[in-house]
Amino acid sequence: MPHRYLGTFPVDDNDLALVRATHPPRWRNPEPDGPYDLVVIGAGPAGLTAAREAAALGARVALVERDLIGGVSLKAGGVPSKALIRTSRLYADLRDAENFGADPPKRIPVDFSHAMTRMRRVRQRIGHADSATNLTGAGIDVHFGEALFTGRNSLDVAGRNLSFAKALIATGARASLPPIPGLAEAGYLSNETVFDLVECPKRLLVIGGGPLGCEAAQAFCLLGAHVILAQRDPMFLPGEERDAAQVLSDALAREGVEVRLNTEVVAVHARDGRKFADLVRDDETITIEVDEIITGIGRSPNVENLGLDTAGVAYDASGITVNDHLQTTNEHIFAAGDVCLKHKFTHTAEASARIAMRNALFLGRLKLSELVVPWCTYTDPEIAHVGLYPAEARRDAVPVKTYTVLMHDVPRAVMDGEEDGFVKVHVREGSDHILGATVVATHAGEMINAVSLAIAADMGLHALADVIHPFPTQAQGIKMAGDAYRKAKLTSLRSRLGKRWPRGTTDKA
Repeated sequence: MPHRYLGTFPVDDNDLALVRATHPPRWRNPEPDGPYDLVVIGAGPAGLTAAREAAALGARVALVERDLIGGVSLKAGGVPSKALIRTSRLYADLRDAENFGADPPKRIPVDFSHAMTRMRRVRQRIGHADSATNLTGAGIDVHFGEALFTGRNSLDVAGRNLSFAKALIATGARASLPPIPGLAEAGYLSNETVFDLVECPKRLLVIGGGPLGCEAAQAFCLLGAHVILAQRDPMFLPGEERDAAQVLSDALAREGVEVRLNTEVVAVHARDGRKFADLVRDDETITIEVDEIITGIGRSPNVENLGLDTAGVAYDASGITVNDHLQTTNEHIFAAGDVCLKHKFTHTAEASARIAMRNALFLGRLKLSELVVPWCTYTDPEIAHVGLYPAEARRDAVPVKTYTVLMHDVPRAVMDGEEDGFVKVHVREGSDHILGATVVATHAGEMINAVSLAIAADMGLHALADVIHPFPTQAQGIKMAGDAYRKAKLTSLRSRLGKRWPRGTTDKA
């Protein structure tokens, strides 16, 4: 039977192996022996992190999952998408071989089926680490089935009552359907079904210019699809800095993505097995024919059918209500991950789960607001950010000074032929206190970690300039931003000293 996160699943033997590991067909739920110290609902990144760490600390833990262990991140999120993106970049490099001093192949046929098979093989390999057997070996009671709260300290799973001292809700979120007339009837793909494809669509419409939409548009274009990207706003990634989004816009257009900004998809029609979409821009409507449609707009938290009202847990359309300690309106129940967070990232889910677990079991007072959370859009170039944007700082009346290094000034980027982008580090004016940073580069997701560490450790930009980097690396761009700060400080100091100690004069006879 199909699984929620994999549509037509299983597609091949890799998927069958994934199921056998993450939801064994003959699994028997354990018999509860008294109340658990912690019951975790949902075995995605947040739930797995909380369950593993709580069990390692000696707590009696139950982990409840209705589908496959690993959550959306493993089956339909970061794992499969980044595996497919890697293959798409290989094809881009082959086509660009001449710029690297090599003769490009005369023909570069794309084997889409092979690319998808590799993606499923990678997914199966990574998923095996969190198999039901391995979790049991780590001291966790794994229960498969729908969880339904029956009281403030109890829930039902597959006919068994699980009582608990504390519980953690980590049920995640799902793709939400944009309110476009005819879309559901015509059929569409989301991140939860796109990885079931076995053939590359010839004509693909991507709705939405957020991170998911941009990643999908670029990857499928490089894998051979004619991609139309429709974005209602005047620029991609509306939350990012404008020059960062412009670099990406230029890259997508250069690779052949048909970019349509200020464009809204207002209707979809299906006729004779064919799909048509109506696009509106500046009161002008055009109709295009496509083979598939991907929606990259919005995610909805999984709060339905859990009995949250019975448990005394407040929630709304944006998710479960939590305080800064990730405690719900029921003092015995906490939440973590996409079901309650604004930023729906795997790494944020894991970090929030650690906070919730420690606060629940050890009366901790850790705060979500104290986390330093970077994020990255995995296009080429990547766009990574951490901390405040200059606009946010100005809104809060915080004076900002920005130090910028262009990637074409970073030696390793020149050697690699990856010169698009920049490093921007924002500090409080008059100091080296780092407020935030944006990196646009082929490896921006790796590079932003240095700035994230500096912010979390309260290290200034001056300290980043003191860090010795092996030569050559693209991360040297971070150090160069620190060097730019130091040079500005020295120039200012020299100017002040020059005014205080004017040059001596020589008397002439």
